[in-house]
Order: sequence, then C-alpha cells, then structure tokens
Amino acid sequence: MFSTVKKIAMAAAVAALPLTAASSALADGERYILVSHAPDSDSWWNTVKNGIALAGKQMGVEVEYRNPPTGDLADMARIIDQAAASGPNGIITTLADYDVLKGPIANAVDSGVDVIIMNTGSSELAREVGALMYVGQPEYDAGYAAGLRAKADGVGSFLCVNHSIQQPTLVERCQGFADGLGVELGSSMLDSGADPAEIKNRVLAYLSANPDTDAVLALGPVSADPTLLALEENGMAGDIYFGTFDLGEEIVKGIRSGVIQWGIDQQPFLQAYLPVVIMTNYHRFGVLPGNDINSGPGFVTKDGLELVGKFAGEYR
Repeated sequence: MFSTVKKIAMAAAVAALPLTAASSALADGERYILVSHAPDSDSWWNTVKNGIALAGKQMGVEVEYRNPPTGDLADMARIIDQAAASGPNGIITTLADYDVLKGPIANAVDSGVDVIIMNTGSSELAREVGALMYVGQPEYDAGYAAGLRAKADGVGSFLCVNHSIQQPTLVERCQGFADGLGVELGSSMLDSGADPAEIKNRVLAYLSANPDTDAVLALGPVSADPTLLALEENGMAGDIYFGTFDLGEEIVKGIRSGVIQWGIDQQPFLQAYLPVVIMTNYHRFGVLPGNDINSGPGFVTKDGLELVGKFAGEYR
C-alpha cells in the first residue's frame, strides 16, 4: 500500500505532465526580434544580447538581435521594416530618433506586430507610436539626477563628451546634467565622434583650452574609455570630477581606483530580458503590466562594486 506522501507525489507528477506538454506547445513558432541603434563596435550592447538570449531560453521562444552595423538610423528604420515583414510575434526596439523611427514602428504596430520600446525613448513616445509599453531609463531625468548629485559635490562647470551627437537621447543626458547643475549647456557639450583616438585628442584639446573645468561627463564606454586615457595623459586623472553613464570593464576599473566618481547603471540586461518575458506572457495568457518600467538611473559607486564588477559587461 502506498503511503499518503507517495500518493500525493505521484498525483503531482501526473498532474504536471499535461502542463509541461501544453507549455511546450505554446512555444511553437514564437519569435521576437530586438532591433537596436547600436553600431557593431559598441561593446556595451553585449549585455543586451545576453539579456535577450537568456529570456529566449527561459521562455522557450526564438529571439533575434538586429542592428545597423555603423549605427546609421536610416539603416535602422529599414531593419525595423524588414523585421515586421518577417512576421514575428513581437518587436523590441530602441527609439533613438523619434522623427526617423516613428514611421516604421507605427507601421509594424498597424500590421499587427506588438512592439515594446526599450532603452531609448520615453513612456510618452512609446504611446505615440502605439507600443505596448516602455522599458528603459528616461534620459533627461537621469542626466538631471546626475547634475544634482554633481552640484551637491561642488561642481559648477563641466565637459560633456558626446560620442553620438546625432542621437537626441544623448543630448538629453547632457542637457539634463546642465540643468541639474543650474548652468547653460552651451559649448560644454563636445561633439567627439566615436573614434577612440579622436575622442582622446578632442578631450585633451578641450581641457587644455578650458583648464578650470570642474567635471567631465561621459555618456558610455565609447566616450568614457578614451577620456580615461586622456586624463591619464594630461595628469588630471583622480583630480577632476568624472562621472559617466553606463558601465563597462574600464569604467568599473576607474570607479574602483577612484578616478571615476560614479557610473549610472540603466541595467541594460533588464531592458532586453523583461520585454521578451512580458510579451511572451502577454501573447500566451493576455497579461500585461499596467505601468512602464524604469530600469534606471542607479548610481554605482566604489562602495557597491563587488557584484557589479563581477558581472560588468555581461549582466551589468
């Protein structure tokens, strides 16, 4: 005679069989495409790729990552059109330039493809293009919070190193920082370009011409890493206030050494991971969060580096 415990265990195992089979059937043919604005050279997006890959594996769905190799936004618009035409269950995309991308995104929605905006954009812009929701960091708000923090630390003037000035969202970071400080942005925003050698040289030239600059703000590893080299070369490393958006291997090293005061973590892993999970559950069960999700800003300082350093460039 089976014991009561064994009977319960067997019943649970039998009951679980149809559920497992049903879950597998639900996953047949489910496909989600993430389209970013990032060029191939921007390693920061490796964390995004890890996020979408893990979500796809856990949810049992097919996922794809697509991007314009050079970061050209017109090329990105074409990629969104192509992604929608391939008939996916959903598209997850950045909204790096509303004027360039609103058409392709709205067309995808009109064709019956569900869309979630991630990373760049805003809740308001996501609604305007018909997306289900927004998962990301409001860029102006993040810049403003950084400016308030720097002002409290005694900063009154700054250089914002903008490596992709054609992207309005990066300009918003610089403008928010200036407004948080209570100063005009003006010539404090440097159009550095994305070439590391050029960024380094232009930062050196700016600081040579403006030696009383209190702080440097970088907008991600693309601009932060060469700026670190510039500050080492001119002897200002550790003496000038240095904050940056995003994280990366060199940024984490800079925070640990005290050369960088903080990095703003917008949690790109969550920006890719959560949309896949949300849309999959929406299509399977009709459930959807009632609010957008702000994944940042969060300030990473030397005191909180242990876990961040372990997963920087991978999941952080």
